[in-house]
Amino acid sequence: MMPNILERHELFHLEEWAGRASRKPLVIRGARQVGKSTLVREFARRARMTLVEINLERNPEIGQAFENADPAQVLATLSLLTGQGVRAGETLLFLDEIQAVPRALAMLRYFYEEMPGLHVVAAGSLLELALEEKGFSMPVGRIEYLNLGPMHFEDFLVAVGRPRLAEHLRTFELAGGTLPDALHRQYLGLLRQYWIVGGLPEAVAAYASTTGGPPGDFIHVARIQQNLLATYRDDFGKYSHGRLRDRMQLVFERLPAMVGRKFAYVGVSREHRAAELADALTHLCMARLAWKVRRTAANGLPLEAEVYERYFKCLTMDVGVMCAALRLNVIDLGREDLVLVNDGAVAEQFVGQHLLASGSPHETPALHYWAREARNASAEIDYVATIGHRIVPVEVKAGTTGSLRSLHQFLAEKRSDFGVRFNADTPSLLEDTRRLADGSTISYRLLSLPLYLVGQLKRLAMEVLAPGTPPRRKEQEVGESGGIPHEGDDKDDTVQ
Repeated sequence: MMPNILERHELFHLEEWAGRASRKPLVIRGARQVGKSTLVREFARRARMTLVEINLERNPEIGQAFENADPAQVLATLSLLTGQGVRAGETLLFLDEIQAVPRALAMLRYFYEEMPGLHVVAAGSLLELALEEKGFSMPVGRIEYLNLGPMHFEDFLVAVGRPRLAEHLRTFELAGGTLPDALHRQYLGLLRQYWIVGGLPEAVAAYASTTGGPPGDFIHVARIQQNLLATYRDDFGKYSHGRLRDRMQLVFERLPAMVGRKFAYVGVSREHRAAELADALTHLCMARLAWKVRRTAANGLPLEAEVYERYFKCLTMDVGVMCAALRLNVIDLGREDLVLVNDGAVAEQFVGQHLLASGSPHETPALHYWAREARNASAEIDYVATIGHRIVPVEVKAGTTGSLRSLHQFLAEKRSDFGVRFNADTPSLLEDTRRLADGSTISYRLLSLPLYLVGQLKRLAMEVLAPGTPPRRKEQEVGESGGIPHEGDDKDDTVQ
């Protein structure tokens, strides 16, 4: 594995956690194969701490050490079983796959209360499912979380040997001028590569080790992704059986093709009851192989307070996994007009998984969208984000063109004056006044960002929302046309 594959931004969160005096045991939550164990090993190496790693799923006999409620005795037993000493301030104790031994979860409380100087990290990929099955609860108030998903686009750039491009995105400012067209096209080409490879570390490492080779290098990545998909399917037997396992398999297979659309169980199968498929989807979400994007009225904060539980869309865990499941291929890596089949849904998946990771790493990720169903006046906003104390509508377009009729209706209904659009164009801050079909008029600012800047959304939006920020460009026909037409970029605004 290439060393730069480990340059993940979550390392900074681990460093901040380790340096705190009031540190609690840290539980890393995430799906299988997102790199939890690798992240902890790299952090221990950088922090120059002795790593004592115990995989409780592979070594269930070690779980007996946690039958004692005395943390000192537990550490003594672990030292005997592993042959490694555990010393506060020098050792990082890593309890991997902790869900296999629920008693170890309970011990985290006592490590915090009686050994606050000890650095303890736990990780679990099927944590929620295991806890529900065994009726165990987490030691609330005695631990903290770090939610880990796929690698971000900036981390991908570092991994493939383009760290300066990654740093450029992280420090890009709207006031700094426009992006040169050549640089913009380079980012778009790398973005398409990320869509195919995704953010799972094993796939990224495989691609990074062959970057610069022929397009056939994607064949190795595809092989890894298909193996990962098989691993996820095999996991179903660990937390389900019989008909539930079969229904999970069915939902898992159909989910990638349903990204970007209101989720309907009849779209999965007409032969199964909705309640059965809902149970299967719930299990997939708990395993973090799927994410619900819930519809909200978006009248105020928090967005979760006005959620319509019956209406939601879904995302897969990773854009690369989605493309692999759909067997989408790059047409020609040498072409500038590179297009993916179903690229509108792929763009929505890409933006969505980055928005999921944009909040505090200690909070469970959540996503929302807005829709209005009315005769001749239906509308839908891809995502609704909370930025500062504002509710911000976010539209996603795969190309450079596309209607913003739904965004206009949202702004008018919510009496808001700010929206965000992601597309394949260069960054701009636009001002517009528009007369709507009902005769009303709205004046607003539109922050238009290229898709590859999604990881910087909150920072750039706060820059725009700061008092006195002038527009970068004024455009008379915001969102209606302009730029080079792009195949399949303009999705229907109506609610499915």
